[in-house]
Amino acid sequence: MLIRRLREFHPFTLLGAGVAAGAAGTLFARNFIPNEKKISHRIELPYGVGDPQFDRSLGQLLGPPLVDGNRVRALQNGDEIFPAMLAAIESARHTITLESFIYWQGQVAEQFSQALCARARAGVRVHVLLDGLGCDCIRGELVREMQRAGVEVQIYNIVEFYDLDRINNRTHRKLLVVDGRIGFTGGVGIADDWSGHAQSPDHWRDMHFQVEGPVVAQMQSAFADNWMKMAAAVIHGDDYFPALTPVGTQRAHLFKSAPHEGSDSLRLMFLFSIAAARRTIHLANAYFMPDDLTIQTMIEALGRGVKIEILVPGAHIDKQYVRDASRARWGGLFAAGARFYEYGPTMYHSKLMVVDSQWTSVGSANFDNRSFRLNDEANLNILDAQFGAEQVAVFAADKRRSREVTFTEWRGRSGTQKFIDRTASLLRSQM
Repeated sequence: MLIRRLREFHPFTLLGAGVAAGAAGTLFARNFIPNEKKISHRIELPYGVGDPQFDRSLGQLLGPPLVDGNRVRALQNGDEIFPAMLAAIESARHTITLESFIYWQGQVAEQFSQALCARARAGVRVHVLLDGLGCDCIRGELVREMQRAGVEVQIYNIVEFYDLDRINNRTHRKLLVVDGRIGFTGGVGIADDWSGHAQSPDHWRDMHFQVEGPVVAQMQSAFADNWMKMAAAVIHGDDYFPALTPVGTQRAHLFKSAPHEGSDSLRLMFLFSIAAARRTIHLANAYFMPDDLTIQTMIEALGRGVKIEILVPGAHIDKQYVRDASRARWGGLFAAGARFYEYGPTMYHSKLMVVDSQWTSVGSANFDNRSFRLNDEANLNILDAQFGAEQVAVFAADKRRSREVTFTEWRGRSGTQKFIDRTASLLRSQM
């Protein structure tokens, strides 16, 4: 019967069905099946983050090398972050480069568009790179206004029906560089959700970092890579890459990752950092969904006496399924002695890791597979004891606004909640 029915179809109908099935299979493979192997073996380091060998190994294995002479200023929430960024834009004399995953229509986005337009009209070369999925205004008035003013706008992997094989690769980077001399990076998107000072559920908690010194050239280089991919143009010269002299005492590098240039490098950076811990790890992240090897590496750190505290969003979270999937991964860490805290007042969007109060990693990367293997990310790593101690103090302040989740409480979740958590965790490769 089936054979007879198939014979009734026109050959071109069967051909079309085959092509559609093949296209669907290709689309699935391109988006959901990794094309390279993940690191699967334990990483053991006989040296800590304070050992010069850690500096050399990380710089040579993952690059670029750490450079001296930087000054990094931590900014807390929109009330500090947005005025500093806008002031830097308004001070621009030669160039502005801005890359952002989120650019949502609203008052904040309008402020940035107006500031960028004003500098473009004044003769400053302004380049804006927005993600085709994270930005909700790629065909809106804000983008058209920038283009009319002379701002060069590119959309990273715009979502079109004929180009869906790239839908899973987003630029999640948050980079702003002004005149090649002052940079900003962190977790903040250009949107009203980040305004205020985390005073209510409508105002998210986050951090951003203002950077000066030689490492700013690495930030500009990260932007230039993606600009070349989208605009097929190279930014270069003194207006983008001026000679940078030391302005501070911090040693740092801008670590970037992307699926096409070694998609496991970001994960390796975190694994290295955890394996090098000797005393403490303070980890704050909006989306905490570690894989098995990362959990094993953290458990081994706990076994050698490292104290690990993990701060994540609480009830106020923009993606509840992520919170569910995260909880399913806590058991082994709880049993080994890790402590978990859920932030209370609002959505917690910070991305911060401090190892032994010396090695600090901040930027766009979440602690999940999407950041580790699918997105383009950029993290600023700082090797400086004073800066690390300051960020541990920030972590402690956030912890005071959080609620500790105990192992007993976690084990006592309802059967329904455990099922929900486990089910959500099955999809963590796409979160």
